Amino acid sequence: MTLAFLLMYPLFKIGTFGAGDVKILIMIGSFLNVQRFMAVLAMSFAVGALFSLLKIIAEHNGAERMEYFLSYMREVARTGQWKLYGTYRAEDVRQYHRNKIHFTIPVLLSVALQIGGVI
Repeated sequence: MTLAFLLMYPLFKIGTFGAGDVKILIMIGSFLNVQRFMAVLAMSFAVGALFSLLKIIAEHNGAERMEYFLSYMREVARTGQWKLYGTYRAEDVRQYHRNKIHFTIPVLLSVALQIGGVI
């Protein structure tokens, strides 16, 4: 549980993960040993990356997303401080939600693969 919290809290703090994502990973961490939890976490990120890629392809906004990510990283490097990721879309709620995935779904699939013995 502690490992899950320590790994996920920084992502929550900058706004890339929601509180529910952190809580579900903490709960999963309470039922698995460290090795199995790390396998589920790695698979969750891989499945989440695949979902994100599919969403970028479907939305045709890969250049826009990459441009924002690079400008975000430049700003962090310039100021030395992390800010909330994606806040530039906060005024346009539809656009803001269009650029997000629900990470709980990749976590669910990863846990199912772990239980099924695939990972």
